[in-house]
Amino acid sequence: MLLDRNRSALVLVDFQSRLMPVIHDAERVVDNAVFLARVARELGVPVLGTEQNPLSLGPNDPRVSELCDRTLSKAHFSAVADGLLAELISLAPRAQQVVLAGCETHVCLLQTALEIQQAGIQAFVVAEACGSRRPEDKRAALERMQQAGVTLVSAEMVAFEWLRSCEHPAFRQVLALIKARP
Repeated sequence: MLLDRNRSALVLVDFQSRLMPVIHDAERVVDNAVFLARVARELGVPVLGTEQNPLSLGPNDPRVSELCDRTLSKAHFSAVADGLLAELISLAPRAQQVVLAGCETHVCLLQTALEIQQAGIQAFVVAEACGSRRPEDKRAALERMQQAGVTLVSAEMVAFEWLRSCEHPAFRQVLALIKARP
């Protein structure tokens, strides 16, 4: 099944300032999340962020937070338990597909993706825009999500599926973002 920008939302999970320094390959992970958010903004796809216990872990990286339409503070590891599902439902029928990226892959991202999938919303996880302190934890989480029916995608898959055609009015802007990627 292809992603449809008119039925999608992007959720960026816990790209927090005090967490990112311990995330393996953090700069690359943040760069990919920012790329996704910029593509989403160009194409009118809503962007939601989450912050796990922001009093302790701080706010999201400013490069991420400035691109979010809304940011939810949460205490549970799954953002669904702290209102994400209600936010997604408020976007209906738009949020029938949720593209996710975030940290830590094996904790908050995993639990959020599994609960979104369990709620009957298609979950797509962008592997290169997810991070954990240990690469083996990220790998195990991606395998577990895939076994549970979550679809793993790349950032460029998302961009091109949302565009669907080189005739889209924002094609040149999105192509420029793609070409600027390292």
